[in-house]
Parts: sequence; structure tokens; C-alpha cells
Amino acid sequence: MSKKYLIIAITGIASLFLAASLYAGTKVEDVVTMKNAGYAKHKKGIVEFTHKKHAEEYNAVCGDCHHDADNKPLNDLKIGDEVQNCIECHTKASRPPRAKKGAPKLSTKEKMEYHAYAIHVNCKDCHKKANKKSGTKSAPTSCAKCHPKK
Repeated sequence: MSKKYLIIAITGIASLFLAASLYAGTKVEDVVTMKNAGYAKHKKGIVEFTHKKHAEEYNAVCGDCHHDADNKPLNDLKIGDEVQNCIECHTKASRPPRAKKGAPKLSTKEKMEYHAYAIHVNCKDCHKKANKKSGTKSAPTSCAKCHPKK
């Protein structure tokens, strides 16, 4: 009889360790610092994105920010799923160059190659929609509201 209980105890303990290790891999930081090596010379303070607050208080869903290569929302993500860093697809860290007089303008697709442009479009557009829906200006849309002073 004691051999049976020993096997059950070992299985139970192993299950606890497995569950703990799986949970550890699913941890998402409450606040994500949007720091990237591509911004070594960033002139403004680095944005600290309140991931937990956006999900819990503002009811943002994963697909509001995370999307696939065709810009379709990844609404089926769960906490702990592997996601790519934005700069892996939006490969140019800086902003798109400003078109000089007579220079050809970049298409939206070309502008989206720039990480800073893509992030700003995503965040600012969402904030503008939230402000319009609430009839307030509580969601920040200006540089200083998201980028802290250095």
C-alpha cells in the first residue's frame, strides 16, 4: 500500500512543479517599457506602457495592439503566448523621413516599415477613438503625455 501512496505523492509533486513552470512562462509584465536598441539616441523619454491597466481597466483585447503580417488582429492570443516585438516587422526604428518639396511621398505601407510611425499610429488612433467614444480627452494624444521627460 505504501508504494501506491509514494507513486501518487511523486506524481502530485511533479504535477505541481510542471504547473508552476508553465505559469512562470506565461507572466506578462504589468508595465512594459517600450525600450529598444534601435532607439539608442531617442530624444524623448521611453514610454512605459501599462499593459495590465489597458487590459483590465480599459478592456483592451490583444488584437487591439497585436496583429499579423496582413494587419489582422490577433484576437486569439492568451497570456503567455509568444508574440513578436513590433520592431521585428516594423524594422526601421526611426520615423519616416519628411518629404522634401518635390520628393516622392512614401506610401502608407512604406511608412509602416518604420517602428516609430507604426507605434504612434496604433496608439494615437486608439486613444483618439477612446476620447471620441467617451467625449473626453482622457486618453493621451500628445508627446509629453506618454514620453516622460528624460
